Amino acid sequence: MQYLLLAAAIVFEVIATLSLRVAATGRSRFYAVVVGGYIAAFVSLLAALREGIPLGIAYGIWAAVGVALTAVASKFLFGEVLTRRMLAGIALIAAGVLLIEVGSGHS
Repeated sequence: MQYLLLAAAIVFEVIATLSLRVAATGRSRFYAVVVGGYIAAFVSLLAALREGIPLGIAYGIWAAVGVALTAVASKFLFGEVLTRRMLAGIALIAAGVLLIEVGSGHS
């Protein structure tokens, strides 16, 4: 359950961040999605922490997956650049989070 809550936090945060990009183009109605998404993300993260997931693991996964999903979604939704070097960086972030997860002995 804790990883399901963490996944929800990630999805809400990515939606909020992508909505912020839309709102910045002049569609001010999207600011409501931004605020609601970030609130939902933090509430979901809080619930995951209450379920017992360690903070270092939760934050590492949240940040890494959030960055990766946001970068990939921005390419498809907004036509932003996603270079091989950026993809390599995403892979390194993922590898780092995996090492933290494996190293924690938490399952």
